[in-house]
Amino acid sequence: MLMIGRRNTLRVVRDAAPGFYLAGDDQREILLPGRYIPPGAKPGDNLDVFVYLDSEDRLVATTETPLASVGEFAWLQVVSVVPRIGAFLHWGLAKDLLLPFHEQTKPVRRKEWVAAFIFLDPVSHRIVATTRLGRHLSQTPPTYAEGQTVNLLVTAKTNLGYNAIVEQAHRGLLYHSDLAGPLIPGQKMQGFVRKVRSDGKIDLSLDAAGYRRVAPLTEQILLALQASGGRLAFDDATSPQAVRDKFGVSKNAFKQALGALYKKRLIRFLNPGIELTDKQA
Repeated sequence: MLMIGRRNTLRVVRDAAPGFYLAGDDQREILLPGRYIPPGAKPGDNLDVFVYLDSEDRLVATTETPLASVGEFAWLQVVSVVPRIGAFLHWGLAKDLLLPFHEQTKPVRRKEWVAAFIFLDPVSHRIVATTRLGRHLSQTPPTYAEGQTVNLLVTAKTNLGYNAIVEQAHRGLLYHSDLAGPLIPGQKMQGFVRKVRSDGKIDLSLDAAGYRRVAPLTEQILLALQASGGRLAFDDATSPQAVRDKFGVSKNAFKQALGALYKKRLIRFLNPGIELTDKQA
């Protein structure tokens, strides 16, 4: 079945002056313009192409890859705003993506970047974008395990932290208190699930949770202490950025690791700094 707004493997039916015509469904033929034909391709070959609608709403194919496909969330820039129609977003193809006015949570401006979801409008059958993200999040309760690695798209800063789309399906939150510094909306990164709440909300972290985070970090701190003669100018008052630069973890993770080492009497606090105890020195 032909998937509009996504990649398809289609057979080349014939060669013509405008380009290749590919076999669609319902005996439709889809034009692949000549500038996109791969070297050496010929009629009878199967080609991997992205299918969308051109400026006249005709099906057309391209071998280019857009920044996002139908059914995906993305961070896209507004290239123009047209009265009574909407805004147009750059998504990596010759034809820009329409963001209708009624699909905007607030009016957008040219050159602004927005978190958008791409979908096939059931009425117009056109590929459009929306900034009303909530209605397109998965309604299936999340089943992520604590500590599970997930792909994130940061979408907005809030009073508590940063909202992020988890695995193109759910919304999660990265708390300010767990971060070494500010994030940038639009960033794509890997993170970890800290907790899935009973209401389906997901707490996230940029560090592995629980023992899998603390155990390797305690070893890392001990090695750093040993390499520096038994003392380090780091403790639970060290700035989050300094901790991130030195150990690559959040301030919260670092404090948990220090607490684990202190309970085992492997370090003592110097205020400021830490040092190995006689047990480790």
